[in-house]
Amino acid sequence: MKPGKNDIPVKLKISGRQLKELQKHTWQMCEAFGLDGKIENYKGTRPISLYSWDLDCIIDVLYMALDDEKEYPDKKDEGYKKLYELYVNLKKAYKET
Repeated sequence: MKPGKNDIPVKLKISGRQLKELQKHTWQMCEAFGLDGKIENYKGTRPISLYSWDLDCIIDVLYMALDDEKEYPDKKDEGYKKLYELYVNLKKAYKET
C-alpha cells in the first residue's frame, strides 16, 4: 500500500530483546508487502517509521505469537515479557493514529 498525503507514519524505536523477539516472527508478515524485510533489516539504532496498516499487521502477529503455547510455554520468560511490552506499546501507538 502506498501512503497518501494524509497518512502520517508513527516513528518508534524498537531495540534490544524486543527487536530480537519481533524479528523471530517476521515470517508471519510475508504477505504484508515488504514489512517482513523492513523489520528483518532494522537494526534498532534509529526510529522506524510504521504506518497504521503496518501496526495493524504487527499487532496481529504479536497477538498470535503471545497466545501460542508452543512458542512461549512460560509466561514468565524474559522473551515473552519483552514481546508483551512491545505489543502493549504498539497497540497504544495504533490507537493514537
